[in-house]
Amino acid sequence: MSYVAGILQPGERVVKAGRLHWIIYKDAIVCLVLSMCLFWTARDWQESSTASMIAAAGGLILLVAALCFAMKARFDQWITEIAVTNLRVIYKRGFIRRHTAEMNMGKVESVVVTQSVLGRLLNYGSIHVRGTGEGMEHLHNIAAPIELRNCITGH
Repeated sequence: MSYVAGILQPGERVVKAGRLHWIIYKDAIVCLVLSMCLFWTARDWQESSTASMIAAAGGLILLVAALCFAMKARFDQWITEIAVTNLRVIYKRGFIRRHTAEMNMGKVESVVVTQSVLGRLLNYGSIHVRGTGEGMEHLHNIAAPIELRNCITGH
């Protein structure tokens, strides 16, 4: 059972579930592309040359790095929950050491969305929910941040 489903109060329902954008895999993608370039380069050189062996070893190292980055990003995606209910905004991160933040809808003053040019093109960004007294932490690399903001401010 997910964290959000386990803490819902009677009469509370999830209106919108947020998620991390696929951009969190960018390090894995870059390492994979560089690895493929090194493998391609090593293939074009003479098989017994030292440069070919170094390029192939570099490609293998980058391939392992890409797998490690992809596994970390997938784990981060799995342990992060973002939900907007009819009563509150809920954010949870962590597996064993858990960090949660919640804000009642009645306490929300504003929601700030920050998007770079790439974020606008790929539809991801950061969200900061400001409430009376204090705000929630910044939520980075959120997919469809405008939709999530509209869902929060629409209540």
